[in-house]
Amino acid sequence: MKVLVLENFNTPYQLKEVAKPIPGKGEVLVKIAASGINPLDLKIKAGQAGHAKPMLPAILGIDLAGVVEAVGEGVTTFKPGDEVYGMTGGIAGVPGSLAEYAAVDADLLAIKPKNISMREAAALPLIFITAWEGLVDRAKVSGAKTVLVHGGAGGVGHIAVQIAKAEGAEVYTTVDPSKNDLIKSYGATPVDYTTLSPDQYIQQYTGGQGFDIIYDTLGGETLDASFKSTKQYEGHVVSILGWGAHSLAPLSFKGATYSGVFTLYPLISGKGRAHHGEILREAAKLIEAGKIIPLVDEQTFTPATIEEAYQYIADRKAKGKVVVDIVF
Repeated sequence: MKVLVLENFNTPYQLKEVAKPIPGKGEVLVKIAASGINPLDLKIKAGQAGHAKPMLPAILGIDLAGVVEAVGEGVTTFKPGDEVYGMTGGIAGVPGSLAEYAAVDADLLAIKPKNISMREAAALPLIFITAWEGLVDRAKVSGAKTVLVHGGAGGVGHIAVQIAKAEGAEVYTTVDPSKNDLIKSYGATPVDYTTLSPDQYIQQYTGGQGFDIIYDTLGGETLDASFKSTKQYEGHVVSILGWGAHSLAPLSFKGATYSGVFTLYPLISGKGRAHHGEILREAAKLIEAGKIIPLVDEQTFTPATIEEAYQYIADRKAKGKVVVDIVF
């Protein structure tokens, strides 16, 4: 089969032919139709993502959508012909989705939602799992909660906004005013962080009480502001970028709580992988019910134009997730 291989960090991918994989025990062989590109993929390629434990040479590509071609011993949840999607590789030495085929752990997969395309499905796994783990698994979002999502027009952010709305929460999100219409289409309230300070929007939208749940996708100063913006005693802050040095004093004085999200852990460690499949099955239900709509950029790319795809994202031209059609 044909694959793209990264032989050295910060160098172009190389087109190679390698043996088509055979699914082992508990694995599924997927004919890949589309591969989603995440900002993490760019960092891995540039050698800036040690936490993803890349091992070169590598077949990158974290997310995929495709069709099951064969199943290995013990697999009963999938059969040949099933359309599936999942966050299945591209890190820690696990072959990724920039290839014609992948033999992947069946626990990481779910049946693709019927009402979306392969491209849309490939855009979803990492961002949906990340948003779900923070909001549902950690913060226990519900209809009684006020939720603030920082960066609600981004990849993880726009899914977090929609999950919170689907759970019945009252949702706000900091966003550039140019994205207000998008946020309103999700039923959420855009917060203009360019003109309002945290103190001002806390007062305007919560009467000075703070938010029940704050989902931070930006880290740095935004996470520090989140600790100050949460509700006394009941508040919970979740971050996907809580990696810097931060003072927990504002959070402690509020008697509030914090959770970090590290979506890659099951893929790196092999532990907890079945939960990723469970989350994607929940995603399919919400998508088929019309409660989650993935935002996918209209520009099309193939393995032959993969470097252009990465540059397109780096130049901030994308309006939604960028997806590579796997047609060699």
